[in-house]
Amino acid sequence: MDRRSFLRTSALGGSAAAATTLAAPAYAQGKRTLTMVTTWPRGLAGVWDSVERVAKNIADATDGQIIVEPKAAGELVGALEVFDAVTAGQADMYHGADYYFVGQHPAFAYFTAVPFGMTAPEIMTWYYGQDGMALHHELGEIFGLKSYLAGQTGAQGGGWFRAPVQSADDFKGLKFRMPGLGGEALSKLGASVQVIPGGEIYQALSTGALDATEWIGPWSDEKLGLQEVCDYYYPAGFHEPGAALSVATNLSVFNELTPSQQRAIELSCADAHQANYAQFIANNGPALNRLKAGGVQVMEFSDDIWNAFGAASVELLNGYASDPTFKKIHDSAQASLRASSGWLAVSDSAYSAQRNRVLASM
Repeated sequence: MDRRSFLRTSALGGSAAAATTLAAPAYAQGKRTLTMVTTWPRGLAGVWDSVERVAKNIADATDGQIIVEPKAAGELVGALEVFDAVTAGQADMYHGADYYFVGQHPAFAYFTAVPFGMTAPEIMTWYYGQDGMALHHELGEIFGLKSYLAGQTGAQGGGWFRAPVQSADDFKGLKFRMPGLGGEALSKLGASVQVIPGGEIYQALSTGALDATEWIGPWSDEKLGLQEVCDYYYPAGFHEPGAALSVATNLSVFNELTPSQQRAIELSCADAHQANYAQFIANNGPALNRLKAGGVQVMEFSDDIWNAFGAASVELLNGYASDPTFKKIHDSAQASLRASSGWLAVSDSAYSAQRNRVLASM
């Protein structure tokens, strides 16, 4: 039975249980350098900051016993090759967005973002307060990985367009860059969806290989120069209401580390997760103001388009429900979302609306 067949016929619980029967290896002694491949170009705003924070955190927390050496996309392997590089032992760990790897298993999308899914606070609630982290571990361990969230962009923009979209029909034939399950949903509207690394987006728009793209948010998008090649920006999107980034370590390498070193990786990733979220939120507002001042047209999708996004997303997610691994993770995430959103709607959201109303009158 090949790996794909195994994934389609096995539940997470049995796979994880089988992995725990293996004898624990002896811990490696002395200083060690771990090679981290990434899905990002070196220096890319926000996402590369998370890479550097994780690396520094691990070195500091282990008193220099573990040094992480980051490699930008293309320096050792291509941006979309990091998963295979780590599972094959070519590199020790990766930093990236797990929804790039839905080809390995669609449930990886839940550890970045799924269409009409969780916001950043809701992801944090599920991951740290409920069973999200445990499910991330179980899914990763099927592939020989130990995975942790290690970054958070917050809500991502609906995209940059050469021309405004007036209805769902305008997506037919549109060459649109969007990874993950959001891209699969968009293809149901007739879009020609492409998955290319962030470092290649500007060139693709410049040459006409793309008509539109999503990236992250105003700050990182401005740094990428997307306002130079597109005039229309939609800040609200359906595909990534809160997008997490991940660090995954080769499981054999992880098991060779001491318990304190393993804990250092976990805590270093958690710190980078919350710091990265704060960084994006702090920078997005001022960046959006600069973009508007520079002539970018800030737009909103019509209700017709939002309804089309919703119908395509529901159809897509239901189509994966026969996979027991996907269903287990989906059901857990949805239960958490319903519980947390019910409270947030009558507390945080109600307060924010009233605060904005009161402050606007002052």
